[in-house]
Formats: sequence, structure tokens, C-alpha cells
Amino acid sequence: MRAVRLIMGIPQIVIVGRPNVGKSSIFNWLARKRLAIVDGTAGVTRDSVTYLMFERDRYFEVVDTGGIGFEDPDNLTVKIDEQISAAIERADVVLFVVDTRSGLTPLDQEVARRLRYVDVPVICVANKSDDVSMDSQADEFYKLGRGKLIRVSTLQNRGRQILLDMIVERLPKLVEDERLDVEEPLMKVAIVGRRNVGKSTFVNTLAQAERMITSEVAGTTRDSVDVRFDLDGKKFVAIDTPGLRRSKSITTDVDFYSTHRAQRSIRRADVVLMFFDPSERISKVDKQLCDYIAENYKPCVFVVNKWDLCAGSMPTEKWVTYMHDSFRTMWYVPIAFITGQTGKNVKALLNHAQMLFKQARERVTTGALNKVVRAALDANPPPLFQNRRPKLYYATQVGGEPPTIVMFCNDPKAFEEPYRRYLLGVLREHLPFAEVPIKLYLRKRQQSDKRAEIDSDSDESEVADVNE
Repeated sequence: MRAVRLIMGIPQIVIVGRPNVGKSSIFNWLARKRLAIVDGTAGVTRDSVTYLMFERDRYFEVVDTGGIGFEDPDNLTVKIDEQISAAIERADVVLFVVDTRSGLTPLDQEVARRLRYVDVPVICVANKSDDVSMDSQADEFYKLGRGKLIRVSTLQNRGRQILLDMIVERLPKLVEDERLDVEEPLMKVAIVGRRNVGKSTFVNTLAQAERMITSEVAGTTRDSVDVRFDLDGKKFVAIDTPGLRRSKSITTDVDFYSTHRAQRSIRRADVVLMFFDPSERISKVDKQLCDYIAENYKPCVFVVNKWDLCAGSMPTEKWVTYMHDSFRTMWYVPIAFITGQTGKNVKALLNHAQMLFKQARERVTTGALNKVVRAALDANPPPLFQNRRPKLYYATQVGGEPPTIVMFCNDPKAFEEPYRRYLLGVLREHLPFAEVPIKLYLRKRQQSDKRAEIDSDSDESEVADVNE
């Protein structure tokens, strides 16, 4: 991403409107990504969802908000409304979305009244104007008296570039002596876990603001939300994710999309913080999440949150043992005990996450790697396979994030899973990858390849000609 200078931070383009006018569709359409959940059910969007865009040499953040005037069935209406108000207050441009098909409604007029005293540009976006023949239907929205009216259709991809041009034209002007560099975040951290383990409270602590809606209602967070924060002068992104449910408990489209958003957040994160509640036993959902983290080779920290509630009654060693017993294949994952609400141990946790991020990007020389593998073979040779000792010839690191190592041998099938785990353990112990996942591949050495840095005295007559 190219560097650009902006006045006093990144301008925000805030999307507002009554429920079910297509605000989240507009958001995804502008971003060209499926970021916000789009569903026919009113009130799906609760937290403000953001996306950083670059258009015509300008950076700006697009912000999706909840529907104004929606009565939330979980009694979160006041908190949702506070999120909308905060987003409007931060806005540099407001997109007031209305529905051409439904026409002007009293709730649209209520939204217009709410925007009456906003002192930033407002663009009235008449969504669902799928064809030129519908344009005249949008004329009634001129009655709202809110800025420029543009007719668009996310379904027909109509008017996107015109809308983007209008947005850029209304961004705050650049001022030479007040320009600041837009820095790339150093690390993206996904916060995942079951419902009600304190993920959103933790993110609010990082942001030092009520950035996420928190409540005792399970499933309050529905979208994955990126929240930027600073630590010791460095910029990071925390990705708050919906709390996951067991597969058989996913009964609605919202639950389905929330699950997929959480999984995508894991895939695009640099480090994953897997949250647990010490007052609850580790569940099947926890194990499914950890399996997904492991399958995607993501550096991870097991975070035991709300530890203040158990600090006097349960030793940390007991929970460490419990977690190691529950996640035997992830024994290398560090464990942190924090109180997200008060911020206790949060900075130490983030410092450890940065260390994992650095580990995942480390590179080792082929010489150093082969020295470690040779010592591993000397200490514990591979078991016989079909009455022959399998041979490793040389190893090399071919990638990072995660560290990816290829070992060339005479027959990959001869190295069974227990011995591969042994090799991984040795690599983790002697290389700078102590607490991160390692991808290990065994490949058959080609006949034309004569390298044998691990065992230069290998007897080629023993090599079984077996394909991988």
C-alpha cells in the first residue's frame, strides 16, 4: 500500500440510514469486499464496521453503522444508538442512504432531522435505483433537503465510481504544514473465542474507548470489526470477532455469516488471541476454534480472561495443566492470564504477541538448519521402514509466516507421524520458532539432486525408489 499524507489523521465516511435500506450492501460495494453481514433481517449491524480505502491519491475510512430507529430485541438499542452518534460526530462526510423502491418514509425524515445540525458534507444515496426508469422515484428524497442526491444500485453495480468521486471531492483539504504520515499497522491481532468471554471489553480497553458494544447478551458482536490502536507509539489493528457457537446451534443466516467472518479474521491475522473464561470448562467450540487456528498455522496465545474472578481460588498452574491436557498438539502455545476490563497484564500480552509475530518471520540459514537436523538424527535415528533406515539428505527453509521447512529424503512415507512430531519438536527447541507453528514438508530427493548435507556418506543402494 502506498504512503500518503493526510490532515490530522484519516478522514471518515460514515454510512447512516434507517434499517434495511442497504447500508451494509453499500459498505461492501464500496470496499469491493464482503466485510459487513448483509441479511434481510433488520438490525443485523450493531457495531460500527470500518474499512480503509485508497481513491484518487487519498486515504479514507468507510464506516458502516446500525439502523437508526431500530428497536433491538436484546435491549441494546441505546448502545447501538450511542455507536451511531459517535460515528456521526467523527464523520468528515456522511452518506445518508435511502431506499428508492420503498420511497420516502417517516423514519427517513427522522434520520434527516438527526442530521440537520451536522456540519460536514452529506450525500443522500438513493439505493436500489436499479434502472434509469426508477430515477424519477428517487426525486421525492429532495424533500429531505440533505445535500447532493445520487441514485445508485449495489445489485446492478450502478453509480459506484460517481459516488466515490463525490466522496473524494468532499474530503477535508490537505494542509501542507499539518500533514501526517499514514503508517501501516505493524501487526493484526484477531481476538477469538466463545460468546461472552470478554473479547469486546478487551478491544475497548485497547482502544481506550467504547468502540465495541458490550453486554451480557450472548452474541452481541455479529461482524468482525477492525479497531486501530497505539501501543508505545506503534500502530496495531485488533480484530474483534463474533463469539462462535457449536455447528448444530447455528440456526440463522446471521449465525452462519458470523462464523465465517470469525474464520476469515483468523486467516488474515498475524497473531490470534484465543480467549477463555476460567469459570467455564473448555468446550467443543473452543477445540474447534483451536483446530482452525492450527490448520491455518497462526501464531497464537491462549488468553485466560477475567482472571481476577479466580485469582484467589485457583492457581495458574492448574489451568496451565488443564489447557495442555486439552490441546495436546498445541503444547507450544504460550498462556496469558489477564483482566481485560481493568487492563491488567494486557500490555505484557501484546508484547508477547509482537514476539510471536517476530518469531513467525524469522529465517535461518540452510547450514544452521542442517546442523540441527543432523544432531536430531544422531540423538534419535528414524525407525526402520521395510527393513531399511530412512535417510534425510538436507533441509532448507523456503518461507516464513509460518516458518516453512522442506526436508529432502529418500522416501517421505518412511517417516511416520510420531517421528515427524519429534523433528518438529527439535526444530522448535533449537531454532527461533519456539512458540509458533512450523510447516514441515518431507520431499523425495530428485535423482539429479546430489546434495547430502546431513549425511554425506549415504549409501544410495539403500534408497528405495518409492514415489511420494
